[in-house]
Amino acid sequence: MRVVTVDEAVAITECRMALEGLCAAKAAVVADDERLDRLAEVGEAMTKAVADGDPMLYSDLNHRLHAMVREFSGQQTAVSLLERLNAQLVRHRFRLALRPGRAQQSLSEHLAVIDAIRARDPQAAESAVRSHLASVVEALRG
Repeated sequence: MRVVTVDEAVAITECRMALEGLCAAKAAVVADDERLDRLAEVGEAMTKAVADGDPMLYSDLNHRLHAMVREFSGQQTAVSLLERLNAQLVRHRFRLALRPGRAQQSLSEHLAVIDAIRARDPQAAESAVRSHLASVVEALRG
């Protein structure tokens, strides 16, 4: 697979904003209580990984959270598009995960996504995802 430039990674992440925002909004509407509890558990595990200074575990949990939101949305078209986009970003994601302070910053963004979905607030869920991915764009450019 060819290496994606920073500009391409930014463009891909901007596309993810729309698609992942849609998935979060849908998940907020359709996810059942058991799935909402699973999101909370991942949020707790992410918080512990940051407290323990374990960026690799945090990165794995980050991917798991995004995958769960996609799955819980039931929005199969968005999910398949996101899978194609995300496959191109592996190298950039790995670099971001290891950047000092990045996990602490993104933790609060991820917890806001989880809280909005658990509150069954589709607008807040979409907004939280967009805010998180805007921060990713900033980090990619920085």
